[in-house]
Amino acid sequence: MQDQNEGDFIQPEKRNLVIMWFANLLVAGSMTMVLPFLSLYIESFGQYSPQEVQRWAGFVFGISFLVAFLVSPLWGRIGDRFGRKKILIGTGFGIAFSVLLMGYVESVAALFALRAFMGLATGFIPASMALISAQNDKQTAGQTLGTLQTGTVSGGLLGPLFGGLIADTVGMELTFILTATVLSLATLLVIFGVKEVIFEEKDEEQRSYHWKEVIRHIVTHPMLIMVMVVALVVQLVNFSVQPLLALYVGNLTSAENLAFLAGMAFSVTGLGNLLATRKWGQIGDRIGHEKIMLLLLVLSGLFFIPQAFVGELWQLVLLRFLFGIQVGGLIPCTTAYIRQVCPVSMQGEVLGYNQSFRFLGNVIGPVSGGMIASSLGIPAVFIISGLLLVITAVIVKLMLKYTSKQRKRDTVNVRKTSEHTA
Repeated sequence: MQDQNEGDFIQPEKRNLVIMWFANLLVAGSMTMVLPFLSLYIESFGQYSPQEVQRWAGFVFGISFLVAFLVSPLWGRIGDRFGRKKILIGTGFGIAFSVLLMGYVESVAALFALRAFMGLATGFIPASMALISAQNDKQTAGQTLGTLQTGTVSGGLLGPLFGGLIADTVGMELTFILTATVLSLATLLVIFGVKEVIFEEKDEEQRSYHWKEVIRHIVTHPMLIMVMVVALVVQLVNFSVQPLLALYVGNLTSAENLAFLAGMAFSVTGLGNLLATRKWGQIGDRIGHEKIMLLLLVLSGLFFIPQAFVGELWQLVLLRFLFGIQVGGLIPCTTAYIRQVCPVSMQGEVLGYNQSFRFLGNVIGPVSGGMIASSLGIPAVFIISGLLLVITAVIVKLMLKYTSKQRKRDTVNVRKTSEHTA
């Protein structure tokens, strides 16, 4: 650990965590806030047919996550080498600038370009995870990252709800301007409030890693690859039903405020996240994050599948809340596992790859959900997505067995080598 007394060390950690929680909430929310009024905003640019509006809405929403999928590891690598706070400041103002300009665009092509630039600047989230991860020891990483992750997940889920409410109140254009202002203030908080701290593990070598070494480290740890797949599946399942919830809720109720009720049904998952994520991280720190991932994948699937068979809106909301409690622990457990198996000098880049898998899930989820719903109906989306969670759990179980046998084999080989040398 650095040569600082305990009192000096803890205070910057706590302040960093609080500031980055709010900043991640705002950044994640800004990426999804346009969902409720995106089609209406595109319609305002000219005479588009309903099919063209839907197509452009898909392109404009998905391009941010697609670009973010491509560049997240790069931001992580730059942060590992030059400092995470610098990445936070640059990408924070970059996102705020792109959101601000969205309020002034006059064509769908310009909106598409700005959403692409926004994806380029979303290195903010992996950099924040790397910053908070690096300042904590491996034994408490799950609890701390679980706390941080509630901001990111909740921002993504609550973004559509508040985006729609603000747009209804002050108009679509002003919504972008207000959001950009808040993002700029969050970035100023990072500048003046965040102090980058590195917790140095006693047995950990501090050096720079070539990108080939990082890839080799990932490839030689099969469970690490599986953890990234879990991150992808979680986001895929979450977003597979998002575009369809308004239609599904419409089948369950005849209320007029359909958009708000659909937003509530989607966002109540975020409430479950807030209540349970930190606790799951604490349990993972004690008994192992791999075990928690396995348990939560099964429970998430069991609470997701019954959503296909509800007959009342309250049943859907209740099941989505319970699903949120389970799925809320998966992302921080994957992040904490990376903290435990990766040297701190490569964590940012590995977390970047993990974030890329999550963004890829954001892209694949709505597309696959729409395809399944058009062929088999909306209830089939819940069933197939839930089964995907259970299947992923089975694969994780098999992977854990494989890695356990491999670890025992390696221990025996080391012992034999030592005896032979002696």
